[in-house]
Amino acid sequence: MRILLIRHGDPDYEHDTLTEKGHREAALLAETAEKLGLGECFMSPLGRAQHTAAYSLKKTGKTARVLDWLREFPAVTDINFSEELQKAYPDTEKEGDHFKKRIVWDMVPEYLSTHPEYWTVDGWRNSEVAKYGDLIEVYDNLTENLDAFLAEKGYVRENGHYRVDKENKGTITFFCHFGVTCAILSHLWNVSPFILWHSFGLAPTSVTETVTEEREQGIAGFRGLRIGDLSHLALGGEEPSFACRFCEVYSNTEQRH
Repeated sequence: MRILLIRHGDPDYEHDTLTEKGHREAALLAETAEKLGLGECFMSPLGRAQHTAAYSLKKTGKTARVLDWLREFPAVTDINFSEELQKAYPDTEKEGDHFKKRIVWDMVPEYLSTHPEYWTVDGWRNSEVAKYGDLIEVYDNLTENLDAFLAEKGYVRENGHYRVDKENKGTITFFCHFGVTCAILSHLWNVSPFILWHSFGLAPTSVTETVTEEREQGIAGFRGLRIGDLSHLALGGEEPSFACRFCEVYSNTEQRH
């Protein structure tokens, strides 16, 4: 079985839609949709993902079902009770005397690199971030829904791999978001999600592809074939959005810090 994870186009987060650039990106993605072989399509309930999907669905004549668990990974942490976390998220805004809650995967590199628990498959579950937020609950809800979905397609989770109840040569396409894509891949690959959240830059409308491998009969794993592919933008002469990145050098004040 083949899974495509497609991030939404350049986002207008305030209005949960696409910028003008995002619409151009989604239109260029649609030009390659037939060659991608989208198969069964599913999408996040959020507008920016649905507006991205609309271009490819119209081009291919397909429809997509909304899956609520494909929404952007919503886990947050409350840093008010932890001086350690206040160092991990130093630019957190305040409401009055209290810090606002913070998306869990947006910490600074120095903190992450000096706390190895975030890099192990189970260590992150016992981390300071998990202690003061809903990270575990949100992640487990996502992966339980993902595994139930895969079981319906013939692949049942067992001991970190998937038992093949029924061979499936089809393609599944998820139109979704950066954070949830990394969380999904971390579960399929049995790695900490923090590794992917902080190491991948999946630009808007990028295509990530993973496919089952069944080297032993009845036992399948997932292998990534392409990560964050933007060939459709290159073909259309459109520069990738910077929405997935932070400043390349700190002195560049025009790029996100």
